[in-house]
Amino acid sequence: MEEFLLKIVTKANAYLSDYVLIILLIGVGLFFTIRTRFVQVRYFGEGMKKVFGGIKLNGKKHKGGMSSFQAFTTAVAAQVGTGNIIGACGAILTGGPGAIFWMWIIAFLGMATIYAEAVLAQKTRVINADGSVSGGPVYYIKQAFKGGFGKFLAIFFAVAIIIALGFVGSMVQSNSISVAVKDATGIPAWVVGLVLVVLSGLIFIGGTSRLASVTEKLVPLMAVVYILGGLIIICCRITYLPEAFGMIFKYAFNPQAIIGGSVGFAIKTAISQGAKRGLFSNEAGMGSTPHAHAQANVKTPHEQGVAAIVGVFIDTFVVLNVTALIVITTLYAGGGVLSTGTVPKGLDKTNMVANAVSSLFANASTGLKVGSIFVAICLCFFAFSTILSWNMFGKINFNYLFGKKGTIVYSIIALAFVFLGSILKNDLVWELTDFFNYLMVLPNALALIALSKMVRNEVKERDAIKKGKLPLANKNDK
Repeated sequence: MEEFLLKIVTKANAYLSDYVLIILLIGVGLFFTIRTRFVQVRYFGEGMKKVFGGIKLNGKKHKGGMSSFQAFTTAVAAQVGTGNIIGACGAILTGGPGAIFWMWIIAFLGMATIYAEAVLAQKTRVINADGSVSGGPVYYIKQAFKGGFGKFLAIFFAVAIIIALGFVGSMVQSNSISVAVKDATGIPAWVVGLVLVVLSGLIFIGGTSRLASVTEKLVPLMAVVYILGGLIIICCRITYLPEAFGMIFKYAFNPQAIIGGSVGFAIKTAISQGAKRGLFSNEAGMGSTPHAHAQANVKTPHEQGVAAIVGVFIDTFVVLNVTALIVITTLYAGGGVLSTGTVPKGLDKTNMVANAVSSLFANASTGLKVGSIFVAICLCFFAFSTILSWNMFGKINFNYLFGKKGTIVYSIIALAFVFLGSILKNDLVWELTDFFNYLMVLPNALALIALSKMVRNEVKERDAIKKGKLPLANKNDK
């Protein structure tokens, strides 16, 4: 039965990622890029100032919602996960180094898409009687499509995200942690699973305020650790950096030279891998991070929209690029073991970075150990933070469907999946995660397009303020 289901889900995923996903992600991103007149370029500087201008790692607690920076780090915690290490490696291994180029394209267009998501999440969010904030795609989907159709799409999205992120997705993340820790230290997977359950449970119980307090400290720390460690590795192979970039551009349009097959098949594979893993990495257009951005207590939706743009930039153009350059400069460039496109036995997406690090050491076993420890530390940061954010996103939708009384039931089920994921490795779980991720995109993309006028008006209003045609909302607006 498992093999039968795996074949069906794999085939469905191939169709969705090769055709539907590419059209939607590129189409919606291009649509908002044009409609907002390249908001991701024009307001990128403002976004950077918004995120880093008044950075605080110990922000005050809010009666409802979060600070803008807390919402930003919660979104980034969801974006920066296994997709930035294992996902990127899988894309390169299957689609060649050129898949990274298509990840860049998806991310650039996705920066406009996520601006739209954050703006709409802010505009349609609901302040509950207890002061808490509820917001996300289910709320703007219902505003985009009135009546039964809108209700159906909202329920469809809610079910998909609960399964994709709240339950099955957490298994993927916890599995990555347990495998990496076991490889590096020998600690049994079930022990790692129990530790994850305890730590996750403590934060789940604390609600939004505790999650915000954790992510605002954890996300900057994990980013610094991975980027600095990665730069050290890249500097050791800095002479191969030009060749690595050359491979990314060359194999984006000529991938058959390294992955084989016909020209059409190879290009389709490179693009689909870039789109598929790009979505899993930066989540722009998927409808997950709007739940975090809806929580932000900001003066205007535009403020959180530009912050969201920076989130995609950091995820793809900084963190994911570190992974790509580590792998390509060591395993591909300079006649590396993958330079011919032939994958050596025992090398796969889960151990590519560890093998890349080991290639820098004279003693291969010592190098592999160092690489395994580096990957384990980073994956513990990345995947654990993702579990926390994804749980919140799933919880918001679970409450939307069943009310807040079901929160405890949801949390218990989620923790069970975290533990199961740590001790089970199942290809079907990975495929199911991708499948429900793709399903989330469909209603979310439809709603974004339907409400595009609302997004355009937000940008036009900010443009008018910037040009002095409208008065400033307050003296702090610039």
